[in-house]
Amino acid sequence: MAETRALLQLLAARPAAPGVLATLVGVEGSSYRRPGARLLWFPDGAWAGSVSGGCLESDLFERARAVLAGGRPEAAVYDTTAENDLVWGTGTGCHGRVRVLLEPLPAARPAWLEALRANQAAQRDTALAVVHGGSALPLGTRLAAELPAGPDGALVFRDEVPAPASLVVFGAGDDAQPLVRFAAELGWHVTVVDARPAYATAERFPSAAAVVVAAAAEALARVAPGPRAFAVVMTHRYRDDAALLHALVARPLSYLGVLGPRARTERLLEEVRRAGRAVPPEARARLFAPVGLDLGGETPAAIALAVLAEMQAHRAGRTPGFLRDRAGPIHG
Repeated sequence: MAETRALLQLLAARPAAPGVLATLVGVEGSSYRRPGARLLWFPDGAWAGSVSGGCLESDLFERARAVLAGGRPEAAVYDTTAENDLVWGTGTGCHGRVRVLLEPLPAARPAWLEALRANQAAQRDTALAVVHGGSALPLGTRLAAELPAGPDGALVFRDEVPAPASLVVFGAGDDAQPLVRFAAELGWHVTVVDARPAYATAERFPSAAAVVVAAAAEALARVAPGPRAFAVVMTHRYRDDAALLHALVARPLSYLGVLGPRARTERLLEEVRRAGRAVPPEARARLFAPVGLDLGGETPAAIALAVLAEMQAHRAGRTPGFLRDRAGPIHG
């Protein structure tokens, strides 16, 4: 997630400065953010992340000063269920009750932060446990594996911080640039692959984690997307797309998108079959072609938005649609 990356970047920029971490650990009713949202604050006014839409942060900053001065974690509860909260309270009108744990982060950072940083770099999930109430355990965040078994009387929020989503974009044309940029804004780990060294450059894709110059025949040897990875084929070169599809349909990807009309993709798949590569039903199920949601745009940026929106929905396990038509709460 982009928020996790922003928190780690701010910590790295202030390696010796004490700060305060606020974690949203509980929600009843409506809330702009869900449990697991975090905000990092430093006394010089620098901060990253959020636990609300901006309505609670000012109060949290004041609480953070007291937490840092006292050196002890503190749980704060904000109740916006009453109508008079619009006048006398936080004024959110959200009709929800949220609980936030604020904990001091000393200059000697806790071990769980280094584990989180290392796991994010290695694209691994991190299981955390946030003790935010009760008397059985000290309040604060730790690795879930370090939580004692069965702590009676402790209020614990268990949080699985996901690794950044991995996206491989095969093709470094101009239309790939907004897709890479948008995905990086979401905190995704993006790799760009193209056979043309004049196109596959860090200057053209400054937000990509890696830019690889490789012909289609050797691309998968250089870049090996795993079973949770997303891949989009958009080289605009028919033979290269065919070679890439031949290799990619055999991999257990989470998502495989192909840019271009449906009839073109069907011709590509027929070439894959004639070359002796079967296209099993599970490969068909993860194949999205034409790639992207039907948003009605035709510029490179609009197409990139449609593609990334489809990938985000797939990653979240959601069926895209209008929120106004959704039955029940926004967050299932």
